Amino acid sequence: MKKYLIFLFVGLSFIACKSKTNSYNKKDINISLIASGNLHGTGSENIEKQNLVIKNKVDWTNLLAKMDATNNVSNTFEETDINFSQYSVIAVFDEVKSSGGHSIDLDVKRNTDKIIVEVIKNAPNGMATTVITQPFYLAKIKKNNLPIEFK
Repeated sequence: MKKYLIFLFVGLSFIACKSKTNSYNKKDINISLIASGNLHGTGSENIEKQNLVIKNKVDWTNLLAKMDATNNVSNTFEETDINFSQYSVIAVFDEVKSSGGHSIDLDVKRNTDKIIVEVIKNAPNGMATTVITQPFYLAKIKKNNLPIEFK
């Protein structure tokens, strides 16, 4: 009976050690949604498909001005006054789409040497509206010294 308890204890010890290593190497990062949606200016905002990390107020103000060039979308954002001494902004823009129903989500994880932002593109199922849209996703993330990589 003692042998079985020892084997059980040793086996559980190995499992516990392995799970600690995995959780240390890959952690979720908290991001705060600023806005997610679509631009409806048929591309007149002149924002290309791109992934950005914005680290200062000047670049943020310039981006907001471009986004608001045709329609004032920033008035619906959760916040526009970002403290860039504490946060950076992740901005993801898809290409201009010829139909509605498209959106973007982010899955952000950290490992020991970088932050990985996976861009998840969602498309409509079945019929979609015939409106020209450009999906975007804006979120703020606490500043750190790790590089940010988009996938």
